[in-house]
Amino acid sequence: MQPTYWMLVSGANNFETSRARGFDIAGMKSRHGKKAAEVRPGDKVIFYLTGVMAFGGTAEVTGEAFYAEDPIWCSSKAGEAYPHRFPIRMEVAAEPNEYVPAAELVEPMSHTKKWPAQHWRLAFQGNVHRLPAEDYELIRQAIEQRAGVLAR
Repeated sequence: MQPTYWMLVSGANNFETSRARGFDIAGMKSRHGKKAAEVRPGDKVIFYLTGVMAFGGTAEVTGEAFYAEDPIWCSSKAGEAYPHRFPIRMEVAAEPNEYVPAAELVEPMSHTKKWPAQHWRLAFQGNVHRLPAEDYELIRQAIEQRAGVLAR
């Protein structure tokens, strides 16, 4: 069975909160319960970071989704706890100075073609998006390459 490729959209502060936890779980907001129910082990996740408009990392889902309301991540909506959660294993996680600006990948991405070029930012609004496999690979490789270049 082919994996589903998910893009989770949240602030860089939430990505760094996940890093501090050891990137053990990812979460979706309460209104995305139906999508969270479709997440399966083996699915892939991209983390898009709002504010900085960049990609922070990629992960693989390692277990079934579950529901929990203990606060982990921050939301602009009061009381939003990203309750739909699933365990992950990070594939690559960029440091804050290594995040890959989305503007660098807008042109080759399939997902962004749904919007006029000058409004590409609309492709990254909302908390959860499904992406084609080729977009996932493009982003994963860009994060790995940027991290490698900056490490030299």
